[in-house]
Amino acid sequence: MGWIFFAAAAWALGWLLNVWLARQPVTWWSSLAAPVIFGVTLLAVWEGMVRGFEINQVLLPAPTAIAARIGTSADLLWADFAQTVLKGALSGYVIGCGAAFVIAVAVDRFPFLQRGLLPVGNFVAALPVIGMAPILVMWFGFDWQSKAAVVVVMVFFPMLVNTVQGLQAADAMQKDLMRTYAAGYWRTLLKLRLPSAMPFIFNGLKIGTTLALIGAIVAEFFGSPIVGMGFRISTSVGQLTLDLVWAEIFVAALAGSAFYGLMALAEQRVTFWHPSQRN
Repeated sequence: MGWIFFAAAAWALGWLLNVWLARQPVTWWSSLAAPVIFGVTLLAVWEGMVRGFEINQVLLPAPTAIAARIGTSADLLWADFAQTVLKGALSGYVIGCGAAFVIAVAVDRFPFLQRGLLPVGNFVAALPVIGMAPILVMWFGFDWQSKAAVVVVMVFFPMLVNTVQGLQAADAMQKDLMRTYAAGYWRTLLKLRLPSAMPFIFNGLKIGTTLALIGAIVAEFFGSPIVGMGFRISTSVGQLTLDLVWAEIFVAALAGSAFYGLMALAEQRVTFWHPSQRN
């Protein structure tokens, strides 16, 4: 019962701290403290419930057991991270988003492409990754190239749609003003339409951060060398080493959050003029 009381006390303390923070002026430290307190509270409740109700560690490991596994398997986790995130997810993300941006500019320049390419892109985006992943693994092999190909398929269409929509965001009065200055298409694109499209472009980039990691991990379920986060999760589930599975999940969640945070930080720097970025 002591662990259950510990979980209840941790939840009450976290609740009171967050209520107190909500009454304070909004600063950078209060914005950072609120999610940190919530996360620590959640881990404490998780630990107390697992210990208090004596839940089997195979079904749900305690956070301390997961942390111990992370400490003892740091080299293994780093190798899986490098294979899945740095090679598969990141390369596919760069290729997919870069290709989508170039094609979006072409679609904006030549409107007839919009009627032909966007429906095809919508069709490809609707294909389930579970069905595409084994085909792409057969085409590109079992190494990181096939995972990058899956990521390209997943991030391409969201980036394409957001960029095309952003390039059309400038209003008619702004375009007329550029025409009065005798600005051609490319000068208008660089000086007006592309800056106006930046919030939309970063929206596609942020969506792609999570899709890239999911696509790379799922692709590894259908064929991978003996390294990788998806490979490790599938084999560890079969071996009932659930603490290692949760360790991989933690690393993946941390990598995805950091990747998204970098894109959000870059968005603040680039689109500082946008109303959504103003204090």
